[in-house]
Amino acid sequence: MAAGRLDREVEFIRRDVDGLPSGTAAAVEQAFAGLAAEGVLIIVGPAIADNALVVTPLADRYGLPTLHWAGTERARSDFTFQLQVGSHEEEPVLMLQHLRARGVGGRVGVIYDRSEVGRRYFEFLQAEAEVVGMNIAATAGISPSAETVDAQVGDILEMRPEAVIYLGMGHSAPAVARALREADWVGPRLMNAAGLRGHAPDFAPLIDGWIYVDMVADDNRTLLDLQARADISATGIFSAARGYDLGRLAVEGLARAPEHTRAGVRHGLERIKWLPAAEGSEGTLLNLGVQSRGALHGRYLVLRQWRDGRSVQV
Repeated sequence: MAAGRLDREVEFIRRDVDGLPSGTAAAVEQAFAGLAAEGVLIIVGPAIADNALVVTPLADRYGLPTLHWAGTERARSDFTFQLQVGSHEEEPVLMLQHLRARGVGGRVGVIYDRSEVGRRYFEFLQAEAEVVGMNIAATAGISPSAETVDAQVGDILEMRPEAVIYLGMGHSAPAVARALREADWVGPRLMNAAGLRGHAPDFAPLIDGWIYVDMVADDNRTLLDLQARADISATGIFSAARGYDLGRLAVEGLARAPEHTRAGVRHGLERIKWLPAAEGSEGTLLNLGVQSRGALHGRYLVLRQWRDGRSVQV
């Protein structure tokens, strides 16, 4: 507004609902329909892949631009845009490339949530394993809310894997970490972006030692500048980076819209080009376009490790 790019105030209308996995898809659908009825020009949200998949057909039905932050690229459409929070499809590639670089020759054990998220990760991990010639020696599906997985972890370790990978939402990750620790297994341990939960201080000790996929990089100058201006703590850095990118996408969509209609805002989002992102390694860009609905481009996935409650870039 100070630059004259917006000619009116922006009103925020917030809806908090209990969506998936603990709540229902119906709650998400009803909230979306209610916002559409109120005449909003853009919806920011939801998070979590299951909920993003719920709203994707609704966005097209109402012709309502929707910018969510979730990990599945399937939640993209004519009116649905994604600020990636990890990637079900790309993270497995990064994890296996890392193991190969560490000299892991082939035998990998995989524990995954029996959920849409866990199965999607596992599907792409299997595909990448074939490409790089790695052998998934043992697998175990577990409940996404499992608190005890000793038997499943024991089955994995019987196959003598060189590394263990966890794939899922993260609620069951502490149980997996505890079982491996009690078994005195000390090989490489990797998990998907579920490791982001460690940014909550009480969660980090539960997965200490695990390498995971994050979106915060130590060399990102946009993020470093944001930290300096906003005095962001180490525990708030991930939320700040994501929120900064998400907020800029939303307001740039409004500012670049040829007219303030829903179709106009969709075109405004498509006109966002080469904005430096606060997430990812230096050089990561926010970039959308016609038939391009994933906002982050470049090396936006970063491997980090939890060590004594701190996240350290690998």
